[in-house]
Amino acid sequence: MDALRDAKKAYRLLRRAMRIRAARQSVRQMLAGRPPLPPHRFRIAVYFADTDVNMYQIRQWYRPLRRLTERHPVVVISRSPLGAEALLRDDALPVAFVPEISELEEFLAEQDIRVVLYVNQNTRNFQMFRYGRRTHVFINHGESDKVYMTSNQYKAYDHALIAGEAARDRLADALWDYDVDTRTTMIGRPQADHFTGDLPFAPDERTVVLYAPTWEGDRASMAYGSVRTHGVALVEALVATGRHRVIYRPHPRTGVMDDDYRAASERIAGLLAAANEADPSARHVHDDGPEIGWQLTAADVAVLDVSAMIYDRLATGRPLLVTRPASSEAEIDASGYLSACEWLTADEAARDGVAAIERVRVDAEAIDRLSRWSARYFGDTSPGAATARFEAAIDRLWEAAAGHPEA
Repeated sequence: MDALRDAKKAYRLLRRAMRIRAARQSVRQMLAGRPPLPPHRFRIAVYFADTDVNMYQIRQWYRPLRRLTERHPVVVISRSPLGAEALLRDDALPVAFVPEISELEEFLAEQDIRVVLYVNQNTRNFQMFRYGRRTHVFINHGESDKVYMTSNQYKAYDHALIAGEAARDRLADALWDYDVDTRTTMIGRPQADHFTGDLPFAPDERTVVLYAPTWEGDRASMAYGSVRTHGVALVEALVATGRHRVIYRPHPRTGVMDDDYRAASERIAGLLAAANEADPSARHVHDDGPEIGWQLTAADVAVLDVSAMIYDRLATGRPLLVTRPASSEAEIDASGYLSACEWLTADEAARDGVAAIERVRVDAEAIDRLSRWSARYFGDTSPGAATARFEAAIDRLWEAAAGHPEA
């Protein structure tokens, strides 16, 4: 068994090395066909050291960042060939591919970058922290009550943009010697101002259910994924009613650690394909596209794991169910929204998940709770309010950075 596992690991490493080599060549070719980035052009940089597997973390920021470029030129600093290839193909923002530290230093020397934004806690962020005379700002890729959201790594940044009062209180409670009031700014969820996308189906009388589970996690404390424990049974029941349409959007990292978890996800995709073949009007959707937004607004009910997706949906104020992790080791912050959410256990999903979905659509108390928690997490959610707060925060950070001598 150990030999088989080692062989699988070796094969994955070899396949990954080949992908990286091919991506590096592709990136060089794409850059050769584009004009070089002009010197002394960019003021704001987004540092993205990840591969393509975590592109969802930066893609959700594309639209707010593109708006920001009207005020401050923005560039993405990419360190990974796989990540750079995806960024260049998206063509949403200018990209500087600097895989080596020497290349990073050369790029910084020819630009006027004073504010650096980070969308995740990649360990390679530390390589960028060494550069002073810049303000390093954590903007994150979502709001949630995961333990990730109270990481002591927040202290590594000069400033953090957070969603609202819930995030502020969470950090104040969890971190020692961290001045939340001076080192954070509440901006809401500017991505929600840009939720767009064309529906892949025509709305009809069917109840649309978004099932967007997270991945299996890389440790017991973060085993929030529900694909194996809840998902298969729930989707089987929904496609059998003839009254529901399922949008299945698995996390991009689904199955990277657990082959059985990936197999369960593939089974769900197969269920939807078979149901569509049997009844083309069902129009169930297996969604693995880069855009996130239309799914959250199109669904009558969302079924979500403990993840940032909960809070994206919470910002819309529309009904949702949260899958309760089957593992007792999964850490859950029961002091926030998860203390009052509508839980769906694995047993309930298997026994009658459809009834649970129908209940949250019409339960007045559940709907009222959702509205109150939405305000606590995001503040003013009226259209454009969060984007305005984000841009004002960046303006203040830029002005402060530009005011330093010899900046």
